[in-house]
Amino acid sequence: MSLAHGRHHLAIPGPSVMPDAVLRAMHRAAPNIYDGELIELTHSLIPDLRKVARTEGDVAIYIGNGHAAWEAALANVLAPGDAVLVPATGRFGIGWGEIADGLGAEVQLLDFGKRSPMDMDAIAEALRADIDHKIKAVLAVHVDTATSIKNDIAALRRVLDEAGHPALLMADCIASLACDRFEMDAWGADIMVTGCQKGLMVPPGLAFVFFNEKAARVQEGLPRVSRYWDWRPRANPEMFYQFFCGTAPTHHLHGLRVALDMLMDEGMEHVWQRHETCARAIWAACEAWGQGGPLELNVADPAFRSCAVTALRLGEDRATRLRKWTEYEAGVTLGIGLGMAEPGDPAWHGFFRLGHMGHLSAGMVMGMLGAVDAGLKACEIEHGPGALEAASAVLSNG
Repeated sequence: MSLAHGRHHLAIPGPSVMPDAVLRAMHRAAPNIYDGELIELTHSLIPDLRKVARTEGDVAIYIGNGHAAWEAALANVLAPGDAVLVPATGRFGIGWGEIADGLGAEVQLLDFGKRSPMDMDAIAEALRADIDHKIKAVLAVHVDTATSIKNDIAALRRVLDEAGHPALLMADCIASLACDRFEMDAWGADIMVTGCQKGLMVPPGLAFVFFNEKAARVQEGLPRVSRYWDWRPRANPEMFYQFFCGTAPTHHLHGLRVALDMLMDEGMEHVWQRHETCARAIWAACEAWGQGGPLELNVADPAFRSCAVTALRLGEDRATRLRKWTEYEAGVTLGIGLGMAEPGDPAWHGFFRLGHMGHLSAGMVMGMLGAVDAGLKACEIEHGPGALEAASAVLSNG
């Protein structure tokens, strides 16, 4: 007998839970892609996307995932042989550097491990050492989805300015946009990339590259840009067909329109506050569990924890046993410990992640935590008491 019957809860860090209203908007016949409603709808998306990103800059929309956004952004500002600085705090920072390497860039990796945020002093030293300004861009992941580390993008901007370095500041907000506070213009990011399947609450398939005038000028100086990745016709199309370099992602656009309406109705300040409160409740539960057993938050300092995803350590094979129980016996799927295994250990059985992004309520948080609490008991994994009480106390105080 399983207790997993009923509506399943996907508690992985993306794709996130999709609102019914978004899914209903996508459940429709294909529209005309050359004239009419779809064109007006697409143009209406741009102002609201800018509001979510807190920018007056441009945005290009691509059919693709976060890796596509990485490559699209790099293809518009790098030529083969250009250097990039990659301060990595997890698997996804390293991954963005690998995409740059594949495009012929010289990658200077600063690996800060899996438990600590970027070391701004080390980054400043690397920038000061680049006296010829060979580094054309700094690739910074705001929230690394693997480690749940949240990095200070505004502080990184200050480091660049204090060093007098002209490199572009590129921010990966794939996990964080519409979950953790992000202010593209105020924080000085020149380029920001994201996807639709996390805080934007749309099934996977859309990638976004936001860019400012400085980034646009860099692009204009390149000898060539891939016709497909070129952001100019996408951001300022002469005809609708150029928005997507071909056929539009019709149904995703309808879903995105509804998702943006939901974010605008709630207000971005409230969206961020909701995610922060839910995250603090989750952390309170995890800290209680950890008082009497091996469970440990991957990021010790709350200031550097993401409000969208929480990475956890259980050791040995406990995390895999817990994940299997919650999925098949309670109907709650937890995230694998992607990129968290130690060198020489290809598995992730001692790690797991909780996704808490996008379409998320207090009740959903408590349901997820209740399933984990039951799973710890069912799997006979030692843990401290009072986790659900600690979480509910946070939620009740708002």
